[in-house]
Amino acid sequence: MDAHSRGQADEIDPADQWVLNPRTGNYELRLNHSAGQSAPQSRPRGATTPGPRSAEGSRSAEGSRTDRRSRTTGAPAEAPVPGQRRRRAPDGPGGQQPQPGRRKRKPAKSRKKKVLLWTGGTMALVLVAGGVGAYAYYEHLNGNINKVDVVGAESTGFKKDQAVNILLIGTDKRTGDGNEGYGDKNSPGHADTTILFHVSKDRTNATAMSIPRDLKTEIPECQTKMPDGTIKTIPGQADERFNVSLGQSDRDPGCTMRTVKKLTGVTVDHFMMADFNAVKELTTAVGGVKVCLVKPVKDKDSKLNLPAGESTIQGEQALAFVRTRHSFGNESDLDRIKVQQQFLSSMIRQMKSDETLTSPGKLLDLAEAATNALTVDSGIGSIGKLKSLGEELAKIDAKNITFTTLPVIDNPAEKIKATVVPDPVKAPQLFANLKSDISLTEVKKKQQDAKNAQAALLQGKRSTAREVRVDVYNGSGIQGAAQSTINWLQVEQGVTRSTNKSNAPEKAAKTTLEYAPNQADQARKLADLMGLPATALKPGTQDAEALAPMTLVLGSDFKGAGVPITGPAKAPEGAQTADKKVCAQ
Repeated sequence: MDAHSRGQADEIDPADQWVLNPRTGNYELRLNHSAGQSAPQSRPRGATTPGPRSAEGSRSAEGSRTDRRSRTTGAPAEAPVPGQRRRRAPDGPGGQQPQPGRRKRKPAKSRKKKVLLWTGGTMALVLVAGGVGAYAYYEHLNGNINKVDVVGAESTGFKKDQAVNILLIGTDKRTGDGNEGYGDKNSPGHADTTILFHVSKDRTNATAMSIPRDLKTEIPECQTKMPDGTIKTIPGQADERFNVSLGQSDRDPGCTMRTVKKLTGVTVDHFMMADFNAVKELTTAVGGVKVCLVKPVKDKDSKLNLPAGESTIQGEQALAFVRTRHSFGNESDLDRIKVQQQFLSSMIRQMKSDETLTSPGKLLDLAEAATNALTVDSGIGSIGKLKSLGEELAKIDAKNITFTTLPVIDNPAEKIKATVVPDPVKAPQLFANLKSDISLTEVKKKQQDAKNAQAALLQGKRSTAREVRVDVYNGSGIQGAAQSTINWLQVEQGVTRSTNKSNAPEKAAKTTLEYAPNQADQARKLADLMGLPATALKPGTQDAEALAPMTLVLGSDFKGAGVPITGPAKAPEGAQTADKKVCAQ
């Protein structure tokens, strides 16, 4: 029975008939109380029952309106349902109200429309039906959130019309029951798993760059706010493992943010930090995450025991999966990072799936688990701000979220290779992409188009890379641009006869390559390597002497060594998008 066939004088708005019961996670239809039915009395988790005075006042006011309606229409009084909107039914013939049972039943809403209706409400975090309950639950979720005030943050915060960089930190600090086998006992924790998540300005794509915990880098001086409110200054360390940037010596996530800025040149706007319990709680809230294995795994350290093929894991199994190191690849942290990226890609797909988005119960559990498990900076430390950020992130298609790892090489200072350092050529290229808001998915899509366009523009004979002679001047305004270009040309491209001539006499708007007519074959080769457009080539009128170099001036359009002037650079090796199902091996 619906509201249109119960003979009431006022018609209940169809959008308000279905009400979420947080206790069961299901939507329920409120029926006419006068017909002997009772409205659901459940209230959301964390909600408080109104006090006697407010409840009595509400009954009195609603009762008066109900009595007036009964006297006017002769219809039996109906107990009001808080939060429902009412509108007058259309008059019948002769200005009379229709008699009970005479109104034609409207077609029922399709299941698809109901699903969209329910999803819209829950995704906005208005997870319960109106009034005191919604406000109480909203405040309950706000109270769940753990916040850290980052001292001296460089970022101006999250803005909808700008790119945003979020640092995702997984700490190995032991918290909660059942986590005794993970992390170091009595340790304040480390930056065990760290991902710099860059979201493009237009919200069409994102790049998730993992930073190895055993990366040797500089940890700058930082300040943290202590529990008693005082500010502590922690000295920097010139050559230390990246994971020491958190927890050790009272360093907070703000110190990790500064370390990432020092390493990449990218300003981090916000952070989100999770511990072991977060993996267990979030995977359970979404009903499990699908993973795929090339071969069965039975790991004695993590206790992971899974067959080959696809499995759905949650809770303790999910934590064991992302912590397992000795059962995948060459048992290195870099191979564990690949497995974690595959897991996160699958979790993103699960959160975006219909079975999650159309389940009020799962969304309630996810909101509860996320606010309990995450620690964030005060800039996004409220449900309202997290909701706004979440709405922006939800715009990105999974196929345009690319996972990659900071390019590294073995630490040359070590005889026994235990740590890594940034690749001197490939790492700056990736950092340049992030700073320039260049998508790695755009890179893959346009790379071939750019190559074809260059081939059409530059027709003629090419020399070999070894035959190319060029002096490089920096007119870009980017410190170290000439040297990074020389490193890339010599190490990656084999242009060994290239020389760093330091800064150009003045800043240049465009990158140019000046060459003599008898150097045209060298110019075409260098243009191919650097992605120079035909407009960047400046041929002279007289032939050059033997062994004379060409002159390359890097301009403001220079985005980084190896990044073509005309378009995106080559995507890092091993990069994968979140829509792809990859099996761990």
